[in-house]
Amino acid sequence: MKWLAALALALPAIVSASPQGIDVSNWQGTVNWGAVKANGVQFAYIKATEGTGYKSPSFNSQYIGATNAGLIRGSYHFARPDVSSGATQANYFLANGGGWSADGITLPGALDIEYNPYGATCYGLSASSMVAWITDFSNTYHTKTGRYPVIYTTTDWWKTCTGNASGFQNNNPLWIAHYASAIGELPAGYAYTTFWQFANSGSNGPGDQDLFNGDTAGLQRMAKGS
Repeated sequence: MKWLAALALALPAIVSASPQGIDVSNWQGTVNWGAVKANGVQFAYIKATEGTGYKSPSFNSQYIGATNAGLIRGSYHFARPDVSSGATQANYFLANGGGWSADGITLPGALDIEYNPYGATCYGLSASSMVAWITDFSNTYHTKTGRYPVIYTTTDWWKTCTGNASGFQNNNPLWIAHYASAIGELPAGYAYTTFWQFANSGSNGPGDQDLFNGDTAGLQRMAKGS
């Protein structure tokens, strides 16, 4: 299913047709993954790292808990383009939980790149420098794992900080954040999104609420890299 044809659908109709997921960080602490699974959640993204000096203290327990509950899971890195290169941060991510293997239960790592909570809107980078930074992270991750990372962002940030750069759609699955009943406009080049973060809370479990664009078999194929 391509969500191009479903942008105008009401959210409940989309939820009923798509695998549901959550994403969590240290803010959520201990997660009852059994309850999350029982609520119908099939996948999770878990924050592993930020910049080059932070690993979530909850990552290991959250990741193991999701695994033991039988979820397809992956990890994400919060980008800090103001502190080091894309390659440096990709390697830090890989060394601290961001890897991928074709075991059928591991999603490719995700790069969380959004407005800077600590200072300059675009981390002090020009649009061309930001595109180069993301490319550096992506290529480094691909070289080490054979998979390109998912890119998590908002269309507004992408327009503001990359100049609405196109080209990433050729390699990087998109995880769009948009809290509404429809997905809305996507970054340049993307005809559809692979994941949609549609709310920052919900009844399925703690953390943000996500949908996969497809069916369970498609989610499993993505984990396997096939």
